[in-house]
Amino acid sequence: MSTSTSATASTNDGAANPYAPASTPLPAITVTGRLDRLRAAFDEHEIDALVVTTLANVRYLTGFSGSAGVLTVTRDAALLTTDGRYRTQSAEQIDKAGAKAQVEIVIGPVSEQRKAAQALLGAGTDADAAAALRIGLEADNVSWSGQRTWAELLNAERLVATSNAVEALRERKDAAEIARMERAAAIADAALFEVLPLMGQGVTEEHFALELDTAMRRGGAESTAFETIVASGENSAKPHHHPGARRIRVGDPVVVDFGATFEGYRSDMTRTFCVGADPEGELARVFEVVGSSQRAGVAAVRAGATAKEVDDVCRQVITEAGWGDRFEHGTGHGVGLDIHEAPTVSPLGTAILAPGVVVTVEPGIYLPGVGGVRIEDTLVVTEDGSQPLTHFTKDVAA
Repeated sequence: MSTSTSATASTNDGAANPYAPASTPLPAITVTGRLDRLRAAFDEHEIDALVVTTLANVRYLTGFSGSAGVLTVTRDAALLTTDGRYRTQSAEQIDKAGAKAQVEIVIGPVSEQRKAAQALLGAGTDADAAAALRIGLEADNVSWSGQRTWAELLNAERLVATSNAVEALRERKDAAEIARMERAAAIADAALFEVLPLMGQGVTEEHFALELDTAMRRGGAESTAFETIVASGENSAKPHHHPGARRIRVGDPVVVDFGATFEGYRSDMTRTFCVGADPEGELARVFEVVGSSQRAGVAAVRAGATAKEVDDVCRQVITEAGWGDRFEHGTGHGVGLDIHEAPTVSPLGTAILAPGVVVTVEPGIYLPGVGGVRIEDTLVVTEDGSQPLTHFTKDVAA
């Protein structure tokens, strides 16, 4: 079966959309147990408390999705501090997520927020004991000036730079998280089906991207998962091309890499189309090889496999075809509250895949001046293999 996709010049307006997301209610998100799991990892990270400043991590642990907030977690307490914009939202979301009994909320200006965190971290101890606390800061999120501010505020000489403390907990998704990612993926699938006919009508890359983004919002997405990539003709040889004014023409390869966000969780999918015709010459062989590589990678995603093994399988197919040096990025990555999160599926990937882990498989070949092909699906690891969350066909008749 060909891995190319031919866009038609007809319209799908009014046609039944085979990818339309189901309207069934989703299981509620609950954060119960997540704080305790974090505390259980304190000794591993050699800390007695953690100041969580990464907003996605704050949301994961409490349910709060505001744009400003800090969560301070000790071995027996948790404090969310934020400003007055989120007085009502923070209380509602934390209650809905089941964390009301576990998380205290303090609302106020930054000075009051910091005093509250300071009090929590120094409560019940003398000055020497407070200074000796091993307080973790998220090294991948806290700036140098931020570190100095926290050190001065807490009078703590033993601030500990932590990495992956919360992110490691986020790798394995529960059923409610997967359901939201599946809904986000269905919204994206349906949006692509809706707007694909525009590709054969000579629209620009940026026009197609805008229509796709709008269709996702119309279909229920709260936002795009990341900036949509539409790369046509020679631009398709640029893996992260920014959509521009180039008009899509018959015979063009067109890479479309996009996703939707639904209730905080993201989808990610890439399809490469050949507009109005089958690919020819060297490009036809590229489509074939990338398709074979992607199918092999998908088959390799299973519990117990390492992320590197999945990358190796994809890379071997492309290398044996003579284009190993044109596969210039990792095979995939984790997806969830962030579009790029652990684990990394690359030659350096050390993670062992487990049920509930969600990863992408997205090999590609890029030939400057000719074009490129990338095919990507998002998969959830199961007990006996994997299941795709993205379903848009890789073979559509012209």
